[in-house]
Amino acid sequence: MNQTAAPSLIEQVIFHLEKVYPDIDHHTLATQLIEAFQLNGVAESLQQRQKKRQNHWDESDVLLITYGDSVRIPPGSANDPDIAQERPLQTLHQFWRSHLKTFINAVHILPFFPFSSDDGFSVMDYTLVNPSLGEWQDIQAFSKDVTLMSDLVINHASARRQWFKNYLKNHHPGADYFVEGDPQDDLSQVVRPRTSPLLKTVTTKQGTRHVWCTFGHDQVDLNFANPEVLLAFVRIIETYFQQGIRWLRLDAIAFLWKEVGTPCIHLPQTHEIVRLLRLLIEHRCPDAVIVTETNVPNDENLTYLGNANEAHMVYNFSLPPLLIHTLLSGNAHHIKSWLMSMPPPKLGTSYLNFIASHDGIGLRPTEQLLSDQERADIVTTLKTFGAKISSREVEPNVVKPYEINISLIDACKGTHKGQDQWQMARFICAHGVMLALEGIPAFYIHSLLGTENDNDKVKHTGHNRSINRHRWDYHQLLEALDDASSLSHQALVQLSVLTTLRKQQAAFHPNAPRTILHLEDHWLAFWRQALTPADQGTETRSDEPPIYQQIFAVFNMSDQEQRLSLADLNLDPNRPWQDLVSGVAVRDLLGTLSLPPYAFVWLSNL
Repeated sequence: MNQTAAPSLIEQVIFHLEKVYPDIDHHTLATQLIEAFQLNGVAESLQQRQKKRQNHWDESDVLLITYGDSVRIPPGSANDPDIAQERPLQTLHQFWRSHLKTFINAVHILPFFPFSSDDGFSVMDYTLVNPSLGEWQDIQAFSKDVTLMSDLVINHASARRQWFKNYLKNHHPGADYFVEGDPQDDLSQVVRPRTSPLLKTVTTKQGTRHVWCTFGHDQVDLNFANPEVLLAFVRIIETYFQQGIRWLRLDAIAFLWKEVGTPCIHLPQTHEIVRLLRLLIEHRCPDAVIVTETNVPNDENLTYLGNANEAHMVYNFSLPPLLIHTLLSGNAHHIKSWLMSMPPPKLGTSYLNFIASHDGIGLRPTEQLLSDQERADIVTTLKTFGAKISSREVEPNVVKPYEINISLIDACKGTHKGQDQWQMARFICAHGVMLALEGIPAFYIHSLLGTENDNDKVKHTGHNRSINRHRWDYHQLLEALDDASSLSHQALVQLSVLTTLRKQQAAFHPNAPRTILHLEDHWLAFWRQALTPADQGTETRSDEPPIYQQIFAVFNMSDQEQRLSLADLNLDPNRPWQDLVSGVAVRDLLGTLSLPPYAFVWLSNL
């Protein structure tokens, strides 16, 4: 039987380019993009096309999110001069070896490039490592031990980048690399995550211009309507691949394309560029993974998975605020409703689950999931635990809370009733949920370390997000981890044990099926089952039907002891059941499960 020949790579690239740039020489640009990734002569086979739809992960994958200097040896703090000169990236690598290696196998190092503001997200040079952190050889060394993820800060560049200096002088490259606006245009529809003016007035060789700054005036938006900008970023991605990076986080990708008279978010050209990058990247590095960062309402966020042809993973932005709401209220109704609405990730796609990050707890992802009053209650309660509140402009001169800035350990101090004695239990429960859900779990380093609010850093920087961007002195951290009474010791020990346990369960594969159990709202409970060959796109034949692991994950989300009849779980009486967390066998399947506040079980049939 004749099989229609697959389109060549250049034909596929041209297909995408035609949708983004209708009036250019598509063949020339396609050739340049392919050459940038050294893909000349690459032919796509049926086997390669099928491989793109395979999962590049399993239950053993756990990610750490950290700045390159979240753990460091401050200059002059060590008696040994050689140690005192250790580069922060080397210190971080050593800390991973000594404390995290057994349960963390992937690391996202937040922007490690020379920058001018926003803790790295205002990049001055995409192709250099910030000398204050280390060198490319430190990145290469790290990449040999872990799967390494880097940010691709693709929406904007620093106003101190050479490109922007060239823009001001009308020199190349850079003269037409940035988005210009007109103050007379109607920009009222533009979606903003900030309250600063959208347009910044600058003096150029061509006269007065107004450049577009979605996030801040030191972060000038790049003009992807100029295909040279796309080509420049493909070359940047190639640099990262050469240094050993395999996962790319597309920062603020939703804002990439601008058209006056639109919201300038999620535009069709943005999605097409993501699809084009996916096509090129999966040919350049078949094991590479694209992660999109879109802190937006849930239904908008999910669009970046496309038809399994855009991002491999999306950040699960609704999880942190919904989980915090559940813990503060003791009511799991909303998080259960949201989970029931979440589509199972297709083969080759998944969710990146996190409950804390270098940014705050975003509130936009709860739109249509929580009421205004419920969001206000979260803000009010967390402010009593030391939170700072960042706002955004929703229309001219109208602002509303955008994110809550607080460390996770402090967010777990209590409930809407006030502070209580269940802080650590609540904190571990939150991570137990994250680890048990479908998707890949990602720990922010300051959650693993139980780091409290850094109010001194907020005073020093004047930025709310600094509250959860502490820099640990390496020796002070080691002392804290040796102190059994410290939050750092308790958090790292308990989370490392729980995560190690999780990595051994086939039912916790990121793509394994998940079903919510309908119990009272102080319970959050769901069922997971290990992937079958059919789930993974393969077939197998066996004389006896195989037994796949099942796990019932049951969480008491309240500050009161709760009792549950095991009969409500309908456990298979023909299999032995055990709580993986405690190691206790469950023998009476018609008995009662009694859980203290924020306790949980992972009941497994294997």
